[in-house]
Amino acid sequence: MKNIALIIAGGSGQRMHQDIPKQFINVYDKPVIIYTLEAFQNHPCIDGIVVVCVEGWDQILAAYCRTFGITKLENIVPGGANGQDSIRGGVYDIASRHEEEDLILIHDAIRPMVSEEIISDCIRVAGQYGNAISVVQCTSAMLCTEDGSSSKMQISRDNLKITQTPQCASVGTLVRAHEEALKRGITNTVATCTLLIELGHQLYFCLGSEKNIKLTSVADLEIFEALLNSRKAEWIRE
Repeated sequence: MKNIALIIAGGSGQRMHQDIPKQFINVYDKPVIIYTLEAFQNHPCIDGIVVVCVEGWDQILAAYCRTFGITKLENIVPGGANGQDSIRGGVYDIASRHEEEDLILIHDAIRPMVSEEIISDCIRVAGQYGNAISVVQCTSAMLCTEDGSSSKMQISRDNLKITQTPQCASVGTLVRAHEEALKRGITNTVATCTLLIELGHQLYFCLGSEKNIKLTSVADLEIFEALLNSRKAEWIRE
């Protein structure tokens, strides 16, 4: 059984207020997406990488992969109209070369701090239960609102999990899920986990981390830079 990383880099990142997609912003002379790809390139259990790339950036990405030694790259697939469309395109591309039982780890290109432990646990749980969703415990007070500006009801955080990526299932499971979604008219669900839930699957949790941040704003980028500096400091102490 092989483990294939599907990196979703199809977004334009307007909330970053940058002229280029956020996954291509340089941080310490390296694009964000390369940090992400290196995490999967360096993991001993990852056999291949496919990237769904925003239109017009595929050749730039290919050049970056050559420069930074991303040798596990199998293909770069054009992004779709939305996240679900992009993921489906990547899943179908992987399915054209791999067996049904092989695992696909779907991961946001803009989560560059994904650790070896998170990837390993995702593979472990999916291998045991058929799927795996990276999560962390909700630690904030949760309020429910109907008007968007006030609330009279709380939701207990004890049973709430915050999802992250990677999110993993077999090639066969994901192909069938996307085919079934199209038949049912489900075309814009926000993530693989929500798609599987809508189709009636039971999901299984694997390791997440507060450090496994998603870069959606300038503030997130500053946090990422601070985490990288912290990592450099730890390396120097060692």
